[in-house]
Amino acid sequence: MNAVLDAFWRSVAYCLHPKVILWSFLPLVLMVGVTAGLGYFYLDSLLSQVNLLLESMDWLQMLWSWLESMGAGKLKTVLVPLLVILVLTPLVVVACLLVVATLMTPMLVRLVAQRRFPLLDKQGSGSFLLSAGWALGSTVAALFALVVSLPLWLIPPLVLIIPPLIWGWLTYRVMAFDALSDFASRAERQELFKRYRWPLLAMGVFAGYLGAAPSLVWSFGFVAVALAPILVPVSIWLYTLLFAFSSLWFTHFGLKALQYLRAEQAAATKVPDMPLNVVDVEIL
Repeated sequence: MNAVLDAFWRSVAYCLHPKVILWSFLPLVLMVGVTAGLGYFYLDSLLSQVNLLLESMDWLQMLWSWLESMGAGKLKTVLVPLLVILVLTPLVVVACLLVVATLMTPMLVRLVAQRRFPLLDKQGSGSFLLSAGWALGSTVAALFALVVSLPLWLIPPLVLIIPPLIWGWLTYRVMAFDALSDFASRAERQELFKRYRWPLLAMGVFAGYLGAAPSLVWSFGFVAVALAPILVPVSIWLYTLLFAFSSLWFTHFGLKALQYLRAEQAAATKVPDMPLNVVDVEIL
């Protein structure tokens, strides 16, 4: 637990590093550009399609009539864009995670390694294709687990436990792999995943809950629709920064665990009278 907390506060401190703050805006610029482009070409059509879909539902027409009689007829004008935002927000979150994993994670791992673990040898064979394949395989397994566990969601307590566990498992699998892919060999990575399965899972679950925090900006209800041009970029940046924090957290924990593992292996094979020094350096 001490190692988890140590990695946690170090990651918080690193999030204040000028490079990390600057890097957190890179995915934001990319995402805003893509979102603006798609919105310019497809938003009006999407809103029209959703509006036609709602108008085709007879029971909704009865609901509109009742709302108009109650003086809440304007609700219809904001419901369509609100539904579009609610549908697109999870897609933006997933896209943000992919952008961070692709653009930021390698830079964050190098930053932590250079500042804190400069003597740690690279024994991994990390590559973009290997990382993408690992992430894809883990995502498929998580989606399969979600589908299989759907009947259990009908039990009130389990719906609050099973999905976070599955997403926490996916988070730690992807982020821990990316943190270790360049430095740990396959055998070392398997040993670390086995030895620290529960701390990594707890970190993944916490990171998953933390990643849902930016969704609170939409709790303003209909006001959020009017403020969407401001809230969307803000929420994307918050998602990006939180994902960056999670990546730093797993990197600090993973590289430190790898250092201890190699120290244990060296101690088991060293000459009896030779002292063993575990170096933990922070370059300021």
